[in-house]
Amino acid sequence: MASDPSVPLCPSAHPDLPGARVFAVVVGSVDQPRADYLEHAVPLTGEIRALAAPVDPAEVFRMASPCVGSACGHFDAGGHVCRLARKTAALAPIVVERLPRCAIRPQCVWWKQEGVSACRRCPQVATLNFKPGEAIRAAADPAVPLAQARA
Repeated sequence: MASDPSVPLCPSAHPDLPGARVFAVVVGSVDQPRADYLEHAVPLTGEIRALAAPVDPAEVFRMASPCVGSACGHFDAGGHVCRLARKTAALAPIVVERLPRCAIRPQCVWWKQEGVSACRRCPQVATLNFKPGEAIRAAADPAVPLAQARA
């Protein structure tokens, strides 16, 4: 993925972030997306972007890129944590008991921070989802604190 294996990777990266690599293809339905993980992450090239046309690549692919830290609305600089990972692990339903193989897990921010709990929920995440369930919607909204989302 990145040249430095110690660089933490965001598993919910947008296609325009530097170093974006595809690690899964979103399959299933609009109501129930599921990530089909690739054996190896591949660079998001113009050719791969074209495969998603006419929709945004973030609807079709799960991409990872180096975590941008405090430049991201989901990052809690004071706590040095990804609130998206924390809220997804706390709010989203478990969708797999057995962890899927994942090309980015060793560097994944969600894995490093939330462990198995995040991985059991990760397959239902589509970075760009126009019909998310309530739990995913609450997890993805950086303006909604976890305590409020649970209420």
